[in-house]
Amino acid sequence: MAELVARGESERGELALLRRDDVLELRVNGVFVMDTAHTATERELATATLRAVDAVRLRVLIGGLGLGFTLREVLADPRVEEAHVVEIEPDLLTWHQDGLVPHTAAAVRDERVRWHVGDVAEVLAAQPADHFDVVLLDVDNGPDFLVYDANSAIYRSEFLARGKEKLTSGGTLAIWSADTSPALRAALHEVFGNCEELAIPVLLGQHETTYHLFLAVR
Repeated sequence: MAELVARGESERGELALLRRDDVLELRVNGVFVMDTAHTATERELATATLRAVDAVRLRVLIGGLGLGFTLREVLADPRVEEAHVVEIEPDLLTWHQDGLVPHTAAAVRDERVRWHVGDVAEVLAAQPADHFDVVLLDVDNGPDFLVYDANSAIYRSEFLARGKEKLTSGGTLAIWSADTSPALRAALHEVFGNCEELAIPVLLGQHETTYHLFLAVR
């Protein structure tokens, strides 16, 4: 039986933080989003992307706070001078700041973090061109498993082109997805002229599956 740790509501519906034994689980409108037991791909979203960037000093934008593991991995890289985190659900940020997700308490307090509460498309549009070395997007379960229908725009050419505009030369945009997506891969190729897809095997209890990271370089 899951214990309800915190619950919030917004115009997008219900957000719930649950605990099963020692595992925290995040759900949106009853749909599983992520938990603290299987964090390899959230962390790999950061490490694989940062490995691809040669800059000595890094300014990073993370779309989607989630349970904070991508942020924690970003901050482990000493080259990172600023980590901008965009989260649309203010309750989720409050839960982190209140210490309800102890795995990432230190990361949330890190002085390099800049918080933006809002839609990632709007926040990104407001940033200067050539501003970020890395843009990491983990705002949904991927283009074919949307929690919020409005997030479909994030996987299309118009938004991806805006992301490219905000990257420095040689900067990388990376997107997490629960499954492969030929349409997303094609859109990234259209905008960037390149796309690398990383398939990462994951064991969910007794069930084996594969999560995917899509990386494109300006």
